[in-house]
Amino acid sequence: MKLTSDNETLAEKKALILYILDKVSKPISNDALLKLVISIDNMNYFYFQQFLLDLLENKYIINYTQDEESLYELTTEGKQALSLVKDIIPGITKFRVDNNFKETLGEIQNEVSVTSDFIPHSENDYSVKCKIVENNQILFELQVFAGSREQAKAISDNWNNNAEELYPKILEILTKN
Repeated sequence: MKLTSDNETLAEKKALILYILDKVSKPISNDALLKLVISIDNMNYFYFQQFLLDLLENKYIINYTQDEESLYELTTEGKQALSLVKDIIPGITKFRVDNNFKETLGEIQNEVSVTSDFIPHSENDYSVKCKIVENNQILFELQVFAGSREQAKAISDNWNNNAEELYPKILEILTKN
């Protein structure tokens, strides 16, 4: 698809993004939205970003930051626009959204719920931040010091792979008398 292709194709792609945002019915990150769109339509990343920018400029969606994460949400104007253009989305595409949506959204929410980042301060000084986020609310956040990049990466990887086991243990230790 060329960005200069016919207006109907461009409108269809924007309508698809609005349709997906309407189905999500809550704020969603750029990455999560991109994964949902790509699971339904093989859209190019750069076109996706351009479509988001166009939708933002037209005030059909809003973008804001919450807990250091950029989120997108459908506006009232976006819902009105969707009601007018919903029919240009092919039926098979709507079918895919309606049927694949819950599974893909569930996978994305699970991916997003456990995160970790490590930040270098010097060659031997790293901060590792481990989080559990559910419904855009931080349930757990821990920041620790690491003395090397290898240690920081090991902590980060261990958290990402084992948070379900580590979190209850940490909670138990913190609540013991």
